[in-house]
Amino acid sequence: MDELELGSALRARRKATDRTIASVAVDAGLSVPYIANLENGRGNPTLAALTRLSAALGATLTVSLGDTPAPPHDEAVASLVDNSDRATRVIRQLAVSRGTTRRAVREHLITALEALSPLLPNTPTTADLHRLLDLTLLAD
Repeated sequence: MDELELGSALRARRKATDRTIASVAVDAGLSVPYIANLENGRGNPTLAALTRLSAALGATLTVSLGDTPAPPHDEAVASLVDNSDRATRVIRQLAVSRGTTRRAVREHLITALEALSPLLPNTPTTADLHRLLDLTLLAD
């Protein structure tokens, strides 16, 4: 969640409870300008301030850390990789030699093939995939 999303969520929650910034500020022990800035996507709130603000709004603050989701892949390219027995074997081999997961190697392979797509005259083909696999194995 970025600052603007946080600010919008805070404002929406405050308005849904029919509260003013001043009344929330008093309950949270924070200043009116501080809360106004947060609602406008400005400021750098501490976890303690967000916890007090959440309690004043009758909400629960949840913080989570996780992997950034990978952007969706071109389904045609992903399908090309997933339906290739040769790609499956190379992915397995590279995962072992590099000490990583097959999933990670697959993601990198799809990303590489997608990056090459604009340079190709058409959608990547099995032959293009095999060339990429050959280059990858040569580099390994």
